[in-house]
Amino acid sequence: MTTYVLLLRGIKGGGNKKIAMSDLRELLTDIGHGDARTLLQSGNAVFTTRSRRNADKLAGEIEAAITGKLGMTVRCLLRTAAELRAVVERNPLVDRSTNHSRLMVTFLSEPPDPEKFADVKPADVAPDEFALGTCEVYAWMPDGQLSTKLDDKFWKGRLTGVTTARNWNTVTKLLAIAEEL
Repeated sequence: MTTYVLLLRGIKGGGNKKIAMSDLRELLTDIGHGDARTLLQSGNAVFTTRSRRNADKLAGEIEAAITGKLGMTVRCLLRTAAELRAVVERNPLVDRSTNHSRLMVTFLSEPPDPEKFADVKPADVAPDEFALGTCEVYAWMPDGQLSTKLDDKFWKGRLTGVTTARNWNTVTKLLAIAEEL
């Protein structure tokens, strides 16, 4: 049995891309997964599976189910509970953060390329900071997301594939749920 954390990209509490978390739990159960739990109204779920499929194939199946049953196209990223634990343990910015709602983890479908960040000096983004992880990027924005230099324009062309960000409070809550299962 494997426990996965499911991160849906672009799901909002309101607006065009809204999925009721009860529908997401039901969908995960209907396609054969167990213990489906959700967190917040923003596309976060934890579930267990006996499936031996790799995470990319499993994410594709969930995306297809969302399209087929809920009528919308949504990209998904998966992390096992162990992978999410590793993301939490290797965060190099957590000790600098004084407000965990301003400490972000951007989950990536493919590893970041350090070469694409070689031209960035800490002063270029200060007071913000970022650090590349294995398949995630950590960002500390002490003045908040509205004032950050680490905006979409900064990341464009530097990150490829599917990306979705969560604040540190959400990441640690998802880990706690995953480790309960």
